Amino acid sequence: MGDKMTKVLDIKQNAELDFLSLGALVHRLDPGIIPFRKATECLIHVSGGEFNVAANLSDCFKMNTAIATAMVNYPIGDLIAERVKAMGVKPFYKMFKHNGVNGPNMATVYSDRGFGSRAPVVFYNRSNEAASFLKPGDFNWNEIFSKGVKWFHSGGIFASLSETTGQLIIEAMKEAKNSGAITSFDLNYRAKLWNIWGGEQKAAEVINEIVKYVDVLVGNEEDLQKGLGIPGPDVHSKSKLDPTVFFGMIDNVINKFPQIKIVATTLREVHSTNNHSWSAVAWINGKTYQAPTCELNVYDRVGGGDGFAAGFIYGLLNNLSEEESLKLGWAHGALLTTTPGDTTMVTLDEVKAFAQGGSARIQR
Repeated sequence: MGDKMTKVLDIKQNAELDFLSLGALVHRLDPGIIPFRKATECLIHVSGGEFNVAANLSDCFKMNTAIATAMVNYPIGDLIAERVKAMGVKPFYKMFKHNGVNGPNMATVYSDRGFGSRAPVVFYNRSNEAASFLKPGDFNWNEIFSKGVKWFHSGGIFASLSETTGQLIIEAMKEAKNSGAITSFDLNYRAKLWNIWGGEQKAAEVINEIVKYVDVLVGNEEDLQKGLGIPGPDVHSKSKLDPTVFFGMIDNVINKFPQIKIVATTLREVHSTNNHSWSAVAWINGKTYQAPTCELNVYDRVGGGDGFAAGFIYGLLNNLSEEESLKLGWAHGALLTTTPGDTTMVTLDEVKAFAQGGSARIQR
């Protein structure tokens, strides 16, 4: 460990913010292993695909991060804002006023944990969601980026919320590029979210416009096929740990978007809800890299992919080698699945130890 990365990304040296994300904040209700239809109590986790990466980079990796998002001034908003503050993420909020009856709301995600041969079940209440009303012009990007932002990030979950959220991402991406920030996008294709207003065809249309401005793309074979509309083989025909399908699609991605420098994803073979084989792969400037494979005893799988993205981005931001960056992402994503909730509870020392050995031996 300790090698420097070959110069793939031109990262700004002096900037007030290491990382800025644009996305929706949500709260996830988690009844543990009890299915919702029989639940009597829930834990509340604050989440959001784009927020999770900023929170992880701040809390575990000690980076200066921020999020641009919607906030509603009612008790659920207060609960969420408190967790944003606790994770050390600087907020740029577009405020909405709740009418006391039907919104605008902070979205709710319902997700039990499953157990053994019973898979987790995820569904949403995103009706009248404040973040879906976000549109171009809602944030003063010029002011936000003027103090310096090294890395800007958004994702497919936010893009899927409405006709205007994808346009807002494009507006922000353009400003990010103008300011010299690195841009990343997590495809995060969610069929349920896209299906209510256009499905795969709409997803590909919106996301293709966004990805024109992206340097670093995160997404698996299914994300590439359904989120970008790029043809590929049957994703169910091979082992989920076999990277050849993913790498086989990269040429099509790069032919379509030649400015992309990095494409990365996690590889996960689910043996049961609590037993996964876990790896990660990256295509970086024409070369391919693969992390080791480890066996995970999963406590709560939600957020593992965002955990990977955070560790990987940390390595890239700090000019670590390609292998080390990938391993840090792989290690952090693995450890994140061992704790409840969607954001990190582990330390950088634990991540580095796992990246070097992938062992759960007691640390004395």
